[in-house]
Parts: sequence; structure tokens; C-alpha cells
Amino acid sequence: MATLDGPRWGPKSGGAPRQLVVLCHGLGADGHDLIDIAPDWGLALPDAMFAAPDAPEPCEGMPFGRQWFALWDRSPAQLQAGVMAGAAALIGFIDAELARLHLPPDAVALMGFSQGAMTALYAGLCRPVKPRAVLAYAGALLAPVPAAGGTFPPMLLVHGEDDAVVPAAASHDAEQKLRSAGVPVESLFVPGLGHGLDATGISTGALFLQRWACHAA
Repeated sequence: MATLDGPRWGPKSGGAPRQLVVLCHGLGADGHDLIDIAPDWGLALPDAMFAAPDAPEPCEGMPFGRQWFALWDRSPAQLQAGVMAGAAALIGFIDAELARLHLPPDAVALMGFSQGAMTALYAGLCRPVKPRAVLAYAGALLAPVPAAGGTFPPMLLVHGEDDAVVPAAASHDAEQKLRSAGVPVESLFVPGLGHGLDATGISTGALFLQRWACHAA
């Protein structure tokens, strides 16, 4: 399995990190695409280290960028296998980063955008030690919710109502399935927003992180 790496930022406080926030970029981007969120969210979590790993695979059909899993075959079975493989690589990075920072195994929150949100959602559901929070922007739930054997992490779904790349219906569907499985979910559907992030979603995410990521399990 590939060893992931990418840009890091923080903690804003200048002290030793007390939490880790992992930011998962979308298809065709890399870790630099999301690390600029860290200074804003660092106001809410001044003791957090932010890390934005590059996805494990070169982006197929493009001369640059990375992908968490391939999209050459978009059948449900292939997408499920892909997101499971991407989540396994992400979990490996999380565990290694927590060990590097000398943090307990639960002291992590996950955020992802688009394909990174799909990967972060599944990683948050299937990691043996659950993260403190998962934030999924413009994502989808591509695999069934696994049996938790305990509690699930709180999740925030954010989606633009005018998203033409990953329709907002994907997050509506994910919200329904997660709630049915007993996952605590909050959602924000932003009018007029396409496939992207805006100030409303970022500020809502900061408050969600502040509420949950500082909370010891």
C-alpha cells in the first residue's frame, strides 16, 4: 500500500498538537488544494495539526493531480471496491500521523471534498477507532454502512444545491442511509452553490469541528 504524504499546517497556538484534522482533496487535485482552509479552521481549533495528504494514485487521463480511486468503471461494485481501497490508504495515513504526533488513536477529525469526501465518509465509518468528527463536502456514500460494533462519529454533510458534478441528491441519499444506520448526521444544502466550497460551508464546518473535535472520546 502506498505511503501517503502532503502539506501540513499548525498548530496555530504554537504548542504541541492536541488534535489532528485530515483534509482529503477531490479528483484531479492534491493536498495543496485544501490546506489553505487550515488557517481559518485553526481559529476554531488552535491546538490542531492539519494535514492534507495527496491521494494514493495518479489521476487517470490527466497529466497532473491525484485520485483516491479510479473512475474508469462507475458500476456500483467497482465504486464500492475503489472507495474501500482509498479508505484503507487514508486510514493508514491517519494511524501513522497520529503516532508521529504522539496523539491518542481517537484524536482525529476527517474532512473531504468530492471524491475525498466519499473516501473520508467511508474511512470514518470503518476505522476501528472512530474519529471524533467527519465532514463531507459535495460527497456521496458509495458503500454500505458497516456494522459499527459501537458508536459512530458525528457527521456533517455539506452540498451545493446547484452541483452539476456530484448532484445534491447524493448527500440527501447518504443522509437517509446514515440516519437509518444510527449515525448522528447534520446537513447543510447551500442554495445557488455548484461543485465547490463557500464561506457558509467553511464557517459551518469550523463550528462543527469546534463542537466535536475537541471532545475526548
